[in-house]
Amino acid sequence: MEALGFKDDINGAAAAAQNTLQLIAFSIGEQTYGVEITTVREIRAWNGATPLPNTREFVRGVINLRGTIVPIFDLRARFGEGQTSPTKNHVVVVMSVGDKWVGILVDAVSDILTVSKDDIHNVPEGNSIDTELLNGIVTHESRMVGLIDLHAVVSGAKLDS
Repeated sequence: MEALGFKDDINGAAAAAQNTLQLIAFSIGEQTYGVEITTVREIRAWNGATPLPNTREFVRGVINLRGTIVPIFDLRARFGEGQTSPTKNHVVVVMSVGDKWVGILVDAVSDILTVSKDDIHNVPEGNSIDTELLNGIVTHESRMVGLIDLHAVVSGAKLDS
């Protein structure tokens, strides 16, 4: 009987883990955003990027990351809030999007959040950029966290032309 109870505990923990999501949270101004932790490859200090011709304003350029060319996207500019004026305090979060790596320039990385998938809400209609670039919104410790849709953020960047 005790073994059965132990198995139930394991199954319950597995079910709870399947219903949670771990996020890396970062900020752009006063806004907090997050991406699934499994997509993050590394977090780097801003060291500049080599600009590319004929790209959108939100593409800051590329960096060479141990032999891999990684495009850097300015998340503030992607959300239509103008380009970031980066300082040494800004960071680049390098992530995998499909089979490619991309970096997004953010103000700061704040923490790792564990949220229940049941707590994720649809993005309210009204701001087309937010509804286009976010998968949802979750409340965590009295702050709203926008869940970034990485595929949407990098679409239309004209990097493969």
